[in-house]
Amino acid sequence: MLKKFYLLLALIGIVLPYSQFVPWTMINGFDLVKMGQAMFVNQIAAGIALDALSAAVFLIIYILFEQRVKPVKYFWLPIIGVFIFGLAFALPFYFYLREDAKLTKI
Repeated sequence: MLKKFYLLLALIGIVLPYSQFVPWTMINGFDLVKMGQAMFVNQIAAGIALDALSAAVFLIIYILFEQRVKPVKYFWLPIIGVFIFGLAFALPFYFYLREDAKLTKI
């Protein structure tokens, strides 16, 4: 049951950010400089951006260290997912994969 919940959260983690990212990209194009400027347009936006970016880095480090202790099949997918979809996808998707690893070891 929890496994399906994590997968649902991962899908929501794609839909919600992309509901803002896709329209912005349609207007501005895939301009990384403009995107970076928009992320740091003021202190509030910068704080939120730095929070998400640091949390994404911490998740990648956590996954890599956790892999040594409790191996998870396809552990690299959430790492790639951070760069393609973002943290809101990658974290619950890693939990989904970890639940799968727990179920197969029983």
